[in-house]
Amino acid sequence: MNAVALSSPQRVNRQYIIRTLLFMGGYVAVNLAAIFGAFDDVRGGGAAALALVVTAPLIGHTWAALVYWRDSDEFVRGLMAKRFILAAGIAFCFASAWGFMETYAGAWHAPGFLIFPLFWFTYGVISPFIRTSH
Repeated sequence: MNAVALSSPQRVNRQYIIRTLLFMGGYVAVNLAAIFGAFDDVRGGGAAALALVVTAPLIGHTWAALVYWRDSDEFVRGLMAKRFILAAGIAFCFASAWGFMETYAGAWHAPGFLIFPLFWFTYGVISPFIRTSH
């Protein structure tokens, strides 16, 4: 197998999809178990360990996205960079604005873990509008 075949766009896309399904499947499974009370009796160090277990698939998904970014061609890398930076900026601004709303206006508390889905939601919303790598 030559180097071109190893980094073909189809192979890179397939690896990303498989990795995303595996990591997000684990994330959904752990959270469904939590929703249905599987971890209700966990306290102290066990609760901290549980928080890290829930976080692990998010770290894995971030790794999968970064590997996809690295292994894609130059055009896709440029698109992803623009989308990633813009989505991160929007998510950070929204999270900061919400934090100020909580502090000054008594808005309900939004858990910090919501920044991850907010980032990917923002990434999905802006992606159709960023179609060039320039």
